[in-house]
Amino acid sequence: MFTAGRSEAEASERIRTGASWNEFCDTLKAAGAVILREGAPDDAFTRAEGFRYLSRLVRAGLEAFLEHADPRAPSLRRTVHETVKMGADNPDNLYQNAAVSGQYEYRITGRRGTVRYLSFSTQSGGYGEGLGLPATGYLEAGDVATGPDGRFEIQVSCEPKGENWLPMKPDTGLLIVRQTFGDRAAEIPAELSIERVGADRAPTPLTPLAVDRGLTRAANLVGGAAALFAGWAEGFRARENQLPRFDPALSTAFGGDPSIAYYHGYWRVAPGEALIIEATPPACDYWNFQLNNHWMESLDYRHHRIAVNHATARLRDDGSVRIVVAHEDPGHDNWIDPAGHTFGTMCWRWVRASSHPEPSTRLVKL
Repeated sequence: MFTAGRSEAEASERIRTGASWNEFCDTLKAAGAVILREGAPDDAFTRAEGFRYLSRLVRAGLEAFLEHADPRAPSLRRTVHETVKMGADNPDNLYQNAAVSGQYEYRITGRRGTVRYLSFSTQSGGYGEGLGLPATGYLEAGDVATGPDGRFEIQVSCEPKGENWLPMKPDTGLLIVRQTFGDRAAEIPAELSIERVGADRAPTPLTPLAVDRGLTRAANLVGGAAALFAGWAEGFRARENQLPRFDPALSTAFGGDPSIAYYHGYWRVAPGEALIIEATPPACDYWNFQLNNHWMESLDYRHHRIAVNHATARLRDDGSVRIVVAHEDPGHDNWIDPAGHTFGTMCWRWVRASSHPEPSTRLVKL
């Protein structure tokens, strides 16, 4: 359990005796119960993905809470990427995080690039604390004043400051940047950096308290994130092969972008079957559909076409789109490859859309 009020003396004694490390290991061991929980798939393949998933979360937690956890010396890092996934991570996104604190002020500088969608948000809490990720500030690139060369500067603080202001609150602890591509090969990502404002920019010296807290938060991330998304996946199974809208309030509470309407579901397609998904995209900045495994990790988009978006999909003459999920390519322009899986979770997103139609679904024989 994360204990924010632990004193330096208590942490020092826990480090000296090894209690911090023992508790870290015990928490990781307990996280294995998520993969073995009643109601979760019990086949060897899904459990193998599950235990690999936990190992990925361990890597993400140690990077986030031990190596890059100092709000006095923040750096933008990719916590979620091609081999660390969670919560239906978007294959079209470049996610960047930085540790920040409401007691300081920060400056983000960068060049806009041509990436389709760019947003900045500050959050309090964290998966490593079991408190969700409620938003404390939000800013989209479309609302950021930029120079003729595409450069910009954003002030991050609790009090309003400057033309481009990203709000924080005293309990803010995380900055999240989302860059969303339509066509990665053609679009240029934004170049970004962050620095703390102030005369003294030296990092915080290592302390027993920092290591004790970092180990606790890293371990809690593993168990907390795994349990959260496993619970969501089990809930989606009640409406198999459907894509109902996900509760916006719940999504935002756990770090979802407030400009995005999410549709989550559970898919199951056997060999010789196809899941047909259809929708008529409204006016929007971006949309996508993707397949995930049971643990809500996006499938391997490096080697399989597991997603399609507004730029890569082929629309029909009436402006609608039909997507086909099948184990073999049926010769359809919008074929989605399940990459050897027969079930899992799936997600549809509308970003800054004029309306939010629910995609229709039907399972058919090929």
